Amino acid sequence: MIICIDGPAGAGKSSAARALARRLGFRFLDTGAMYRAVAHAALRRGLDWDEPAALARLARELSIEVGESQVLVDGEDVTREIRTLAVTTVTHYAANNSAVRQHLVELQRREAAGGNVVTEGRDQGTVVFPHAECKIFLTASPAERAHRRLIDLQRRGESTSYDQVLAEQTQRDQRDANRDVGPLRPAADAIELITDGLQPEEVVDRLEALVRARMA
Repeated sequence: MIICIDGPAGAGKSSAARALARRLGFRFLDTGAMYRAVAHAALRRGLDWDEPAALARLARELSIEVGESQVLVDGEDVTREIRTLAVTTVTHYAANNSAVRQHLVELQRREAAGGNVVTEGRDQGTVVFPHAECKIFLTASPAERAHRRLIDLQRRGESTSYDQVLAEQTQRDQRDANRDVGPLRPAADAIELITDGLQPEEVVDRLEALVRARMA
């Protein structure tokens, strides 16, 4: 069984999907980490963002392993580095690159083949797994999402402001919704869950209830 959880940045997809997978005994697949991993590698190599073909070649050359709580690129643990604001700011170059996306979609399908998986991202229910048994669109208000992101960044020791986080989030939402490949939008058969005012445990409770209803 494949469970897709899509939604915008700051909706809490990764933590909720990971917790849901643990409850169900499923594997968790963090697809956003894959795009971040490519962007992080490109930053390290000083790649020119105006050369999409070079970025696609790099993506194909990398060994990307996304585990339950760890992301490895060519055997190196980059779990913390890919969550920095610097990487977040440039990840759209990887996400908007059709060749990069095609390669990573193939990896995602390979990773999920023949197993029980909770997968999260922007286009899991619309592009990667259109025939998934359960699709959920997890979202929250822009203010709520920016507040959560700010807290997360501060916990990581990064210095920023709410206004800066909100402005960058707004730009990212617009890019995600309007990109040519895998745009952010709910699947036609997705269930929308708005998480404003909900504690993380409550979000997972609701997700689990939705999934078990589909499993019954």
